[in-house]
Amino acid sequence: MQRLLVLFFLATAANLAAAQSWPAKPLRLVAPYAAGGPIDISARQLAAKLQDSLGQPVVVENRPGAGGNIGVDLIAKGPADGYSLVMSAIATLAINPSLYPGLPYDPIKDLRHVTLLVQVPNVLIVTNELPAKNVKELITLAKQRPGKLDFGSGSTGSTGHLAGEMFKMMTGTFMVHIPYKGSAPALADMMAGRIHLMFDNLASALPSIKSDKVRALATTTKARSSFLPELPTLDEAGLKGFDMSTWWGVSMAAKTPQPIVERLSAEILKAMDAPDMKERLRNMGSEAPTIRTAEQFTSFVASELKIYTELVRRSGAKAD
Repeated sequence: MQRLLVLFFLATAANLAAAQSWPAKPLRLVAPYAAGGPIDISARQLAAKLQDSLGQPVVVENRPGAGGNIGVDLIAKGPADGYSLVMSAIATLAINPSLYPGLPYDPIKDLRHVTLLVQVPNVLIVTNELPAKNVKELITLAKQRPGKLDFGSGSTGSTGHLAGEMFKMMTGTFMVHIPYKGSAPALADMMAGRIHLMFDNLASALPSIKSDKVRALATTTKARSSFLPELPTLDEAGLKGFDMSTWWGVSMAAKTPQPIVERLSAEILKAMDAPDMKERLRNMGSEAPTIRTAEQFTSFVASELKIYTELVRRSGAKAD
């Protein structure tokens, strides 16, 4: 027992010493998707802010592949010294574990989740030609025409796809899913009348909504969006408990010392609270996240993982 106490205090002292001298060298921030996308852009904006506050370079490294799994696994299996971070997202932490057989990392056991950065609702949009002016009318129409309505998404297993599957399960309707290579071509086909509806990312859909090229029926988060305050949520429209969003944040290797995680979380929150970063968040369609601390983000990841594991199982979705 005494030996265990000695080892515990030695480990604690070592962690504190490491945290006090951290950061003593450049940091690496892995973006597990291709350059130019919203997560890559967020990573570069955050890196610039952290570089100023930490006094060390923060180098963004793109490691795309396997739906983001390659980049996340690189950090999960890497050194837990506080110098390697990854932009983690709903796909890599909550959806992919059940979408990809044999995922090489466990999103709970192999990672420490530092803080949530961005949370964007999807929005249910339909073609202007579809004779459904609200969610209730859409449900009625879908029940009258089982299998005759189709909805597009950016890919199989995306939040747009799974929002549609949850809508089907909660309403007892059957609609056909049409996966695309990105939400932009899906939206273009919808505006051309080739598909009937989408659960699209708000930032992507907003210009088409504002220009009346599509009709918005509801948002997918529990709270209304300040970008479309007049639009009800699916929860308000009768689908009680419907609450889905696209989100991403920052994670590290599981054994990263707690003092470093806390320091980094505080620095990231300070960066995200800066006026210019808040403006950039709004340009992505994101409200300021209420999930801020490492503990809150970790609990959020666990709850999202549970939801999407069941949803992917029920939908039968498989990675392309």
